[in-house]
Amino acid sequence: MANPAGYTRTQIRLHWIIMGLVALQYIFKGAISQAWDDWQAGAEIAFDPMIAQHVFLGALVALLTLWRLGLRVSHGAPAPAGADSAPGKAKVALATQWAFYALLLLMPISGSVAWFGGAEGAAIAHNVMKVALLALIALHVVGALVQQFVQKTNVMARMKHPVA
Repeated sequence: MANPAGYTRTQIRLHWIIMGLVALQYIFKGAISQAWDDWQAGAEIAFDPMIAQHVFLGALVALLTLWRLGLRVSHGAPAPAGADSAPGKAKVALATQWAFYALLLLMPISGSVAWFGGAEGAAIAHNVMKVALLALIALHVVGALVQQFVQKTNVMARMKHPVA
């Protein structure tokens, strides 16, 4: 994979769109969580647009993540900021990026298997990954803020300004 100077406009847009969709999934998860609990208690589940929204947005996150992975393979991604001075930081950054991709694909899959297949194990995995994704998001945000304001790498410019 190539290491261009920055991300393309499409890569940047996908980053922010996926971030927004994931935020919506956390904010509006109440309806599907309640429906799952009701279903486990033996209740019939009626159509609810908030449940449909969760399912649809989960599928959209997976599709956009696949697109983003395709762009990463075809266009590459810049080396982690400050990687020259701290090779260990580059490994952590790369592991974090690939963990994001894995979770953004596995969560919709596990959610679909739980919801459409009634698999409780998939629902448990989905909830474990939900916590892991939140932790990864926190690590990502803190890491970006430290790089931007403490280490002065201007890393945030890479997600605002595309390369030509």
